[in-house]
Order: sequence, then structure tokens, then C-alpha cells
Amino acid sequence: MKIMVAIKRVVDYAVKIRVKPDKSGVETNNVKMSMNPFCEIALEEALRIKEAGLASEVVAVTMGPAQCADTLRTGLAMGADRGIHVESTAALFPLAVAKLLKALVDVEKPGLIIMGKQAIDDDCNQTGQMVAGLLGWPQGTFASKVVLDKEKQVATVEREVDGGLETLSLDLPAVITTDLRLNQPRYATLPNIMKAKSKVIKKYSPQELNVEIRPDLEVVEVTEPPKRKAGVLVSSVDELIDKLKNEAHVI
Repeated sequence: MKIMVAIKRVVDYAVKIRVKPDKSGVETNNVKMSMNPFCEIALEEALRIKEAGLASEVVAVTMGPAQCADTLRTGLAMGADRGIHVESTAALFPLAVAKLLKALVDVEKPGLIIMGKQAIDDDCNQTGQMVAGLLGWPQGTFASKVVLDKEKQVATVEREVDGGLETLSLDLPAVITTDLRLNQPRYATLPNIMKAKSKVIKKYSPQELNVEIRPDLEVVEVTEPPKRKAGVLVSSVDELIDKLKNEAHVI
């Protein structure tokens, strides 16, 4: 069985985000970029499934400008067998990404798609569900545990919900999106980083996949959240109650 893993290049989680002066988006020039943390978890899970003998190949897929190839190399260094880069300079929103992934599924014929539940830059949490809908495949979102039965061709997915834990049984092929508690991603070792340089990355354009990229969303304005006011020390409980009642208006 082949596993396809979607990975995304985002601003590193440790970087302090700065909004552009024209408020059209966030500043990405001269900013450290890395793989989306949820995508790292998805790739790690695919690699563990392969190491358990339940998959024959892990294919990492990314989409975006030429710089995304660096993120793809990171995935190859972690252990993915080969990469696919859909090169596009246009803004890619979840529906466009889902359509491109569907087109790649038609080419690659994977038995399982694993991806992060969301990206930390836009927090959309939509692509996995859209891919499953376009393909007509069952889906298990926010997976905190995944168990595959190769003989029965079934994936058992445990997911955290408000009331506790929910267990789903999915017939393969299926789409799974990963939560933070699924696993701890590995670090790429130096030998694997060197090996990744010789691994194959196949490039496509949206036109080659017969997918039209149309901006179905418009970013009107990006602004920073309001700055938090400094706290106030009070001398007594009565003063605290007075401020909560007359200034904060919460009681």
C-alpha cells in the first residue's frame, strides 16, 4: 500500500509574526520557514506505518513556489521515499489544494492519505475534509491514534471529542488528519539529510493536472490583535469587586 502525505511550508512556529504595512498579509521575506507541525506529525505516522510493514511507500506532496522544495527535502530526510512538488506562484486556498490532491490521487493511486488537521498559518482545518469529499473516501479527522488492519483493509482511528474519545472504523482507501497527540515527530539525521539530496522530486504544474487555480477567497485585511492592557494591583477585595462591577462590567 502506498501512503500519500501532504506537507505545507509555513512561517516557523517560534517566529514572531509581523503584519505587512499595507495590511495585505504577514511578512515572509527574510523570515525562517519550516514544515507545518501538524504535517510533521502526519509524515511521522506514515513512516511508522511503513516501518511496521503495513505500507510499501511513503510519498510526500507539497504545493507552492520553488522554495517549497526545501520543505519537501526535509520530509525526504525524515524518511519519505520520494516527493511531488506542484509548483505554483498563485495563492492556494484549501479548495484549490484539495482539487490538486485529488488529481494527484488519480495519478498515484495511494491507499491512504494522511495530512495535518490544519496549518498554523491560516488555521483553516478544511483541506482534509474537502479531499475526502471530492474523492468520496471515508475520513477520520483529528486522529490521536491510528491502527491499520492490512488484511481487512480497515483503519481504526481514535479521535478526541468534547465528550471524550470517539473510535471510527474506516474502509481503505481513506483520508486521515492528525492531531497533536498522535506522535512525536523524529529529527532528520545527518546521513538521511545527505541521502535526501539524491531522492526524486517530481514536479507538476496545476495545468498538467488539469486543475484551474481560482481565488475563491479574498483577504480583505490582516491586522494584529489588540495589545493587552497592563494589569492593576488592588489593595482590597472591596476595590477588586468595585472595579469588576463598574469598570470591567463582568459582575
